[in-house]
Amino acid sequence: MFSRSEMQSLLAQQPAFDDISNTLRGAAKFANKGILREVRQAVAIARKFNREVVIPYTLELDRKKQADHEFLPWEFVQKANQWGFYTMWIPRFFGGKGYSYHSLFYFLEEIASECLAMANLIGVHYLGACALFCVWNIRVCNMIFRDVARGEKEGKPCLITAATTEPGAGTDCEEPKLLDKGKMVTHAKKVEGGYLLNGTKIFISNGHLSQWHSVVTYEDLARCNETAMVCLVKTGSKGFSFGRQENKMGQLGCPASELIFKDCFVPDHLVAMDKAQVDKLKGGQKGKTREVLSHFFSTSRIGVAAFGVGAARGAFQKALKFALETQVDGKLLANHQWAQNLLSEMYKNVLSSRLAYVEATATNGLDGMTMPLNIKPLYYYFKYMPFGWMEKIVTWAMSHPATTWLFRKIQLDWQSEDKIYRTTGWGGLAKFMATDAGIKNSHMALELMGQSGLRHDGRAEKILRDAKLLQIYEGTNQLNRLSVFESFISRHHPQVAVYTHE
Repeated sequence: MFSRSEMQSLLAQQPAFDDISNTLRGAAKFANKGILREVRQAVAIARKFNREVVIPYTLELDRKKQADHEFLPWEFVQKANQWGFYTMWIPRFFGGKGYSYHSLFYFLEEIASECLAMANLIGVHYLGACALFCVWNIRVCNMIFRDVARGEKEGKPCLITAATTEPGAGTDCEEPKLLDKGKMVTHAKKVEGGYLLNGTKIFISNGHLSQWHSVVTYEDLARCNETAMVCLVKTGSKGFSFGRQENKMGQLGCPASELIFKDCFVPDHLVAMDKAQVDKLKGGQKGKTREVLSHFFSTSRIGVAAFGVGAARGAFQKALKFALETQVDGKLLANHQWAQNLLSEMYKNVLSSRLAYVEATATNGLDGMTMPLNIKPLYYYFKYMPFGWMEKIVTWAMSHPATTWLFRKIQLDWQSEDKIYRTTGWGGLAKFMATDAGIKNSHMALELMGQSGLRHDGRAEKILRDAKLLQIYEGTNQLNRLSVFESFISRHHPQVAVYTHE
């Protein structure tokens, strides 16, 4: 993607002391130095991409979608593919570039500070990848991720979605204790050679743009917790079709799609997890469903938190620019103490919410989905081993059932209750803290900018429209507050019940 000299030039252009540099400096004492270098590189690449692609296009993309609801941003997806963003965070042993997931969240914050829709067009692809990582079916991961890598080389973007949300369930899909209370409709019936899939998924970001869909479905809709499974469906498969695109207020550039399955046949080799695969693990299918959802949402909510910080930061930057260019009562707006207080409050929201997602990222790396990729010997082996040599070993290992068994033992059987609560709690806390900060800063930017903030070309009103959705997806902020309460508070007080209907 970038040569070593080009990367050194990019890094040299970064300010010596910006707020991200200060965050990294504080974390450097505790983190893998290779990962920290990757974070700096990812931020430098994102800033270059913002200058050359995102900033010039963000308002145009918003207007195109307002004018034509069916418009799809293929031009941007093609550009992101050319820059290598759809393989950048796929491990090298699957054919990707192997950047650490730590760096992904900083990267997403950077893009989101200029346009949340375009950050989503990149980030949601890794939500689909996350759905595969969480079930640790190495054979299926290898097949799908190599398809993504081929798409990059051939100039044909190959994106992945995560299809979880259902029309009558909403947030119930995102908490194991609520699964059996939700009105799930997506059903998988076992037939010879695979499953027949019927049902509907809604609000699936990037749906119309993606080639692969990681679909969460259920063999028994009355016992979803005990019969949950994950399968892969490719766009164009018989029995699979796209429904409507949601008519949204914000993040217009990123389509939210309806996926419809009518007797869609999923062959056994595209089933990433089902009862037969996990029944012999501890806790059976019900226990594994809880752990898979814990891994998935603990990770995905960090990404949404990074979006929230990006929105908070973008609103702050727009307000600061306005204050530095506008005269009020004969003096610069930035010289009024009330404006200085407001801008300081906005800056505080950026830094404090970033620290929350950084802590959640560190916790995830130690105890969550990304833990195996952060073990130092493995990290450096996969980072520096010549790909040709690694390929000889990996190709055989990826197809062997023992590899999937080993990863599932490490990630699903050996994950303690403390680890589940820790990663879940920090993911939820970072999510609602950062996304609330995005909304607060958007409101304060409009308060400071007045009528100028309502102009489309001022970009502040777009940030507010875009940011509102962050409080809703990956579990509403109300659900995430309950998750934090369960993870950090009520578990020490057994007389307190959580997730009960009032």
